[in-house]
Amino acid sequence: MINDSDEIRDWWRTSIIDMSPGKISFRGSPIENLIGNISFPQMIWKMVRGGAPTEAQAALFEAALVAGVDHGPQAPSIAAARMAATCGVGINNAMATGINMLGNVHGGAGEQCAELYYDIASRINNGASFDLALSGGLSNWENKNGKIISGFGHRFHKPIDPRAPRLMELVRNASEENVISGQFYDIAEAIQLYLSSKKEIPMNIDGATAVIFCELGFPAPLARGLFCLSRSVGILAHSWEQIEQGGRNKGPMPIKYLPTYDAKE
Repeated sequence: MINDSDEIRDWWRTSIIDMSPGKISFRGSPIENLIGNISFPQMIWKMVRGGAPTEAQAALFEAALVAGVDHGPQAPSIAAARMAATCGVGINNAMATGINMLGNVHGGAGEQCAELYYDIASRINNGASFDLALSGGLSNWENKNGKIISGFGHRFHKPIDPRAPRLMELVRNASEENVISGQFYDIAEAIQLYLSSKKEIPMNIDGATAVIFCELGFPAPLARGLFCLSRSVGILAHSWEQIEQGGRNKGPMPIKYLPTYDAKE
């Protein structure tokens, strides 16, 4: 028979933290043993999925996090955070404003691309040839989402997103050193080749970080969460910079410009 005390304690169940007065333990590791002994990326890994990455895995993971920290005030999330910072809110509120802008269109491409990679990999693992798995996965994607493939092409960086080649170089090196399997590297490169046969559409940061997250075994939905963690660094930096610069109630354009009015008589 469950008593009231057990029912209360079981209201929330977690394997992440064991905390009581004088004790904090994350997935079985006392916090005092972690402080000064593991890196922040290693801590993220431990908290999100448990276990510990090898040093080589952690380095690859960290590279993906570093690559996505910022994309400037032309990115809606950064612009929104800076605007919020001029409205008299706290820095945490400005950050939350920016982070909440990261949705399916702005911020979700990594997750979507990871889903495509995993779909193709699943077909291969279930016995399909690489070419059939690739064509089947791309066909399934286009039927659901249209011809624009998340993770490839960039509205701003043409012809090359400078972040992607460097990340893929690190992935290739990690594969050659047997740190990762290289399966998702091969899938991404094949998609790139397929797209380039029609039009030059290079891989972008979302496509490259999705390769890393898939190679390291993170489920697709976590690709978005990890991107949010990464981009929150830039959002923090821009929020603080705007607070230091000052300004009041800055909107999306200088006040001497007014939006177009579509008169309807």
